[in-house]
Amino acid sequence: MAFLPPPPSHPPPPSHPEHLYIGCYTPESGGEGTGITAVRRDPATGRLDSLGVVARTPSPSFLTWHPTLPVLYAVNELEEGGVSAWAVEGETDLRPLGQGSTGGAHPCHLAVVPGGHYLVSANYTSGSVAVHRLGDDGALGERTDLLAHEGAGPNPERQERAHAHMASPNPGGGAILAVDLGTDSVYRYDLEDATGRLVALGPRTHAHAGSGPRHLARHPDGKRAYLVGELDATVTAYDIDGPAGVLHERGRVATTRLTGAQPSEISVGVDGRFLYVANRGTDTVSVFALDGDTPAYLAEIPTGGRWPRHFALVGEHLYVANERSHAVVGFHLDPDSGVPQEPGRALELPSPTCVLPAKSL
Repeated sequence: MAFLPPPPSHPPPPSHPEHLYIGCYTPESGGEGTGITAVRRDPATGRLDSLGVVARTPSPSFLTWHPTLPVLYAVNELEEGGVSAWAVEGETDLRPLGQGSTGGAHPCHLAVVPGGHYLVSANYTSGSVAVHRLGDDGALGERTDLLAHEGAGPNPERQERAHAHMASPNPGGGAILAVDLGTDSVYRYDLEDATGRLVALGPRTHAHAGSGPRHLARHPDGKRAYLVGELDATVTAYDIDGPAGVLHERGRVATTRLTGAQPSEISVGVDGRFLYVANRGTDTVSVFALDGDTPAYLAEIPTGGRWPRHFALVGEHLYVANERSHAVVGFHLDPDSGVPQEPGRALELPSPTCVLPAKSL
């Protein structure tokens, strides 16, 4: 039985507005957005209100934060791919801190390694992983490495070559896990702090053939991870063996009980009890309990729009970027079951692709 705290003896203090940043596709990539949008969030009700575009940049389809500085990074998902850095000034304004080439096509994910000295990005079409040095102020520096994956998978339309889809550093330090949809693999790399070069750590982990791994979600305990397959709509559970990041499979489940799904984002709740997966095509979010060896299906709810490319868990709410219906939809999370409840008012935004909560620094 879930533990419920006693009711407060006095009303809680009024909530203070928080902020989100929303990435998008722009016309250069077939979208309708114009850049990064700042959004005000009411933590009590979950309501979102747009504060307008705060950075005009082509197809900032994925966003992330520096671990210790108020600096935001975006991919520019173009044929000649790039990454951009932005310092937060005032309430939500963004000041440019440099742009750089990823050396590949259509970067779709990026992350800053612990320590904040390097930015790692995944070039989807080129199947390569790029590294950029970061200054003490978070500014984008030179590219220090570009490592291309080789191989293919059994799906001739989607796996004709390598397609890097995510770079996941270990928050506690250690191996970077690079997820590749085209080769059905998760690669492990060490990043040399002095040179910014990637060093392969042993053999790659082979996911199930034809699964098309897209994103990996780490459990807060640092000992487990969950890999979502875009092409076969599955989640594979792994144990993580130490800082070297060796993955040992524990089991595999379907992301949905519907047909025609192409999963996108996957995330574990902050308390580690629940796993969430967005399913494009079926336009749902599935919820799983994590109290066993493999995720246990609990529920599946409509996202209130079309083509949920990404979502974020923020406080008591879940926010879904419904790319093709041009809206971000918020849901209140039931604290006991973890299941999203009836959606709130949708915030209309063109071609949203990523929801990044503002962080306290």
